[in-house]
Amino acid sequence: MESEQLYHRGYCRNSYNSIASASSDEELLDGAGVIMDFHTTEDDNLLDGDASSPGSNYAMSNGGGAASSSTHLLDFLEEPIPGVGTYDDFHTIDWVREKCKDRERHRKINSKKKESAWEFTKSLYDAWSGWLVVTLTGLASGALAGLIDIAADWMNDLKEGVCLSAMWFNHEQCCWTSNETTFAERDKCPQWKSWAELILGQAEGPGSYIMNYFMYIYWALSFAFLAVCLVKVFAPYACGSGIPEIKTILSGFIIRGYLGKWTLMIKTITLVLAVASGLSLGKEGPLVHVACCCGNIFSYLFPKYSKNEAKKREVLSAASAAGVSVAFGAPIGGVLFSLEEVSYYFPLKTLWRSFFAALVAAFVLRSINPFGNSRLVLFYVEYHTPWYLFELIPFILLGVFGGLWGAFFIRANIAWCRRRKSTRFGKYPVLEVILVAAITAVVAFPNPYTRQNTSELIKELFTDCGPLESSQLCQYRSQMNGSKAFTDNPNRPAGPGVYSAMWQLCLALIFKIIMTIFTFGLKVPSGLFIPSMAIGAIAGRIVGIAMEQLAYYHHDWFLFKEWCEVGADCITPGLYAMVGAAACLGGVTRMTVSLVVIVFELTGGLEYIVPLMAAVMTSKWVGDAFGREGIYEAHIRLNGYPFLDAKEEFTHTTLAREVMRPRRSDPPLAVLTQDDLTVEELQGIINETSYNGFPVIVSKESQRLVGFALRRDITIAIENARRKQEGIMLNSRVYFTQHAPTLPADSPRPLKLRSILDMSPFTVTDHTPMEIVVDIFRKLGLRQCLVTHNGILLGIITKKNILEHLEELKQHTEPLAASWYYHKKRYPSSHGSNGKPGSRVHHVQLIRSFQDGRVGGGGDSEEEEEVHLLDGSNL
Repeated sequence: MESEQLYHRGYCRNSYNSIASASSDEELLDGAGVIMDFHTTEDDNLLDGDASSPGSNYAMSNGGGAASSSTHLLDFLEEPIPGVGTYDDFHTIDWVREKCKDRERHRKINSKKKESAWEFTKSLYDAWSGWLVVTLTGLASGALAGLIDIAADWMNDLKEGVCLSAMWFNHEQCCWTSNETTFAERDKCPQWKSWAELILGQAEGPGSYIMNYFMYIYWALSFAFLAVCLVKVFAPYACGSGIPEIKTILSGFIIRGYLGKWTLMIKTITLVLAVASGLSLGKEGPLVHVACCCGNIFSYLFPKYSKNEAKKREVLSAASAAGVSVAFGAPIGGVLFSLEEVSYYFPLKTLWRSFFAALVAAFVLRSINPFGNSRLVLFYVEYHTPWYLFELIPFILLGVFGGLWGAFFIRANIAWCRRRKSTRFGKYPVLEVILVAAITAVVAFPNPYTRQNTSELIKELFTDCGPLESSQLCQYRSQMNGSKAFTDNPNRPAGPGVYSAMWQLCLALIFKIIMTIFTFGLKVPSGLFIPSMAIGAIAGRIVGIAMEQLAYYHHDWFLFKEWCEVGADCITPGLYAMVGAAACLGGVTRMTVSLVVIVFELTGGLEYIVPLMAAVMTSKWVGDAFGREGIYEAHIRLNGYPFLDAKEEFTHTTLAREVMRPRRSDPPLAVLTQDDLTVEELQGIINETSYNGFPVIVSKESQRLVGFALRRDITIAIENARRKQEGIMLNSRVYFTQHAPTLPADSPRPLKLRSILDMSPFTVTDHTPMEIVVDIFRKLGLRQCLVTHNGILLGIITKKNILEHLEELKQHTEPLAASWYYHKKRYPSSHGSNGKPGSRVHHVQLIRSFQDGRVGGGGDSEEEEEVHLLDGSNL
């Protein structure tokens, strides 16, 4: 039934249009369920939804006259039909039609703006609406990011104690006004009380440690439980990072409610709770989701964007740039992130508006100043020492580590997520979150580097040692008396505190690697940027300290002798932490340019771009050696979203006829004839089938393609014709031609449906190389195209077929064609016995074969033309 199911969810386009793919009704119910557990075999139903669903109605057009025909749907209707031109849930938008609609709207506004002052004002409002919506999006994103930062810091410190003088102060703010702090213990002040001091009345001792340990676990479990319950009850879409789904949405897919107001509210609240629970996750990725929710909500205030899904995605691209801008304090990096990582369609004006949205968001966040350091992020650092050429070797080694970590993490996390989906364990998300949070809290508390907030850990690892630093990482021995000294002397041996910190960092590295694998994908908001950066920063700091001590004890080696003079500041361990953080994040996400710019904006130093570029590119090359997919693309494929990655190259030699449906064993395509059906026969076809659209042919004898008509539009046309036209009866002739056929004098009034017929469905020939077809699908955003031979309809290629074909080619040892066309020597019919491609030019003959009455859903047996190739293969 697959060949007929391919027409279950057809739709038309303005200038490039064709019928949609589909699957069975059972698969449709699985795809439209609450659990977003999609698979590539169900991409069809995800693309186009149910044919009978109320929202599955689309605007139609007549071939090349798309602009003129878009103003009216039916010849006998003057007003537009409500619901036409919209998309239902789990549909893919028609990019070409949406752009044509926008051009028609723009032409209409320009033609009227000189008629009156009111029309001129409306044209100005339309022109500035894009800037207004990105301004509102930037303002909301910056404000929410500041609120999330302040609340997360306060709740994170709540696990350790409370400020008696002001409950709303976190630990650092509580001690700002205290005059009783010391340099070595600047975080201790009488105003801040730990839970042991409040409950037991003592600050030291085993009892105090156990009480603080217990309260830490209690608050961590409470925050995690509250977060997962809110997500499960009020907004299931608020879980996860959100970036894989945003990439899919920006490619044209529709997931209703994913960017809605409930998702925004619950994600903002639960993001604070999830970060404060101490789970190995970050808030930077979900901030992109929050910003896109703001952009989606504000776009409904402007008809220009609310009524056009393609224009709305321009706003979402700008919103994603604003999200990264407030996440890292990197406006330029946010724009490049939107361009490189998430956006599918990114015109030049979207680049300008993305930059403006990122600027507004960063300005608002800077005005809020959530961290009290006049910076947009907690771990902003500045380095004032240069790097030397020999340091490229450890920088590249950090890049290798980042690539290996990225490849390992992607495989391990995807394996665990797949196991979660396929076992009963995935049915209990609350229990899973509680279990992971409990293990995290129990293991994290004894180690000070895992107990503290991950952003604070990155800040400590990035910061270079100086006279104002009291961290264990800066407890070097003085050369004068061998005691501990907090000095900025560059040549200094490591003290006991440094060695103790190194062991703790090694344990923290193992802990972060393991817990991040099991945490990413939980049913709570969870970002991956911060955990990946923390892993890289830990590894980088360890390598930096090792290089520093190596340069100190072996300064006469040829590597150090030329650059590391006595008294010279040779090695900066914080720089190694920064390079390691960029390498690990690049290994996981496979970002390059945007990542380097983001880290550059974090440090404010141009001279460190070369080490960053070397490490990031090395991590990408090493990661690509194990698999070209980043973590977001891997999760898109795991969830079965219909996403064609533009970064993948199609290098195979298959043809369109080898991928199209129907196959030889499939039923023929269900079609309509252009002028010999009655209303009763047409309704019978619609009632007996569940297809969403039907190709229209000249006749059952010729099978030549005329156009394509949607099931939904046919139904609407018949209902409106009966209501508004007299004489439409069950035996009325239905015709899709320009002029009515010749009928007897006593015949009832015919019904003309030409205006709902798409006269220009996108077609390719049966010998079109698949590399061209795939490129067309990616660049035009197609869902499907028809396959013809000399005007004869042969079949259809859908996005689902392409995704399946790509997957099959990856699995075959000889990826030349789909497996169902292999001969006994596993070569496709288009290849010779030696395995080399043969000529793509075949002599074609038409052979008439009598089929049963399944063609077009008719009742009597009719003739159908099959195209056979003279070399023995057929279509």
